[in-house]
Amino acid sequence: MSPRTPRTSRSASRRTGLRPAVAQAAPPEARAALALRLQDARVALDRAERTLAQVRRLQSGADDDEHDPDGVPLSFEWSKAMAVRDQARAQVASLEDAAARADAGTFGVCSRCGRLIDPRRLAARPDATLCIDCARRG
Repeated sequence: MSPRTPRTSRSASRRTGLRPAVAQAAPPEARAALALRLQDARVALDRAERTLAQVRRLQSGADDDEHDPDGVPLSFEWSKAMAVRDQARAQVASLEDAAARADAGTFGVCSRCGRLIDPRRLAARPDATLCIDCARRG
């Protein structure tokens, strides 16, 4: 298989001898949990964007804060705010992808082996794309 060819449930079933899971709609409780997590992630992203804007305003009016012995340098605050924002963006994107899979009927199906992902794993990580066995293998 070339590196550009995506792995599908069908090819996974040939490799493992397992039949792929039948696509099905996500249960209502899974959709509700996913929607709640997505809402929380969007709030966190908005908060991170506001923090970043605040640090940006502080930087624009600041002189050289790198040598202030009493304070944390704004460059450190900027780096921290950027990391939090990037993490929040990634979380929102991951949960939006999970919502798309729920709409497509592939939510809860392992993208590597094609088996169903344990509902307990989905309760903990609704954006999981791998079953626990495939996730352990890396």
